[in-house]
Amino acid sequence: MALRSLFVTRLYEDQLGDEALLEDLLDATALLAGEDTAGQAWCKANRYPGYTSYASLDDLPKRMTAFGRLKRKLDRHAAAFAEALAMDLKGRPLTLDSLWVNVLKPGGFHSGHIHPHSVLSGTLYLEVPPRASALRLEDPRLPLMMAAPNRKTDAPEDSQSFVYVTPEAGTVLMWESWLRHEVPANGARSERVSVSFNYAWR
Repeated sequence: MALRSLFVTRLYEDQLGDEALLEDLLDATALLAGEDTAGQAWCKANRYPGYTSYASLDDLPKRMTAFGRLKRKLDRHAAAFAEALAMDLKGRPLTLDSLWVNVLKPGGFHSGHIHPHSVLSGTLYLEVPPRASALRLEDPRLPLMMAAPNRKTDAPEDSQSFVYVTPEAGTVLMWESWLRHEVPANGARSERVSVSFNYAWR
């Protein structure tokens, strides 16, 4: 019997490798969480369990030098991932389309979603306390399986319907933007802090 793996879904994982930048980003995030009144109002109106700049600030790399430094590093990660995915970019590199911070309080969560209008999406984790949420990734074929039985609990990772990835501070994760993902309830006693981003191709 021969088995071939077709249409593989890839997850990119690396370390930022810059402790000083991580500290600067944490400081910048704390400053935003305290001063971004528009973001605070959006979070309150939408019952976001913590703080996010997603709906209020769209210029973080230009607004604060720490995020500008981060952009330069993320550009290299995105280029490496696109190359590994064999993307034919026609000489036009992927560009950072959006970048925002997330401060998730204990018990907070982010339900399943995708990132339309983007090519690559990802997250850099700044602070991941013990028992903090993992990232849950969903098999993109799941809505099409209909009458298929569940997978065995000890199935290999590439055969599971859901994969949980537990990052640490400094971890960079990226995936193709059509991949549905979510953040389950934060079981930590303190905040889980991250920076999320999208790359587009124009």
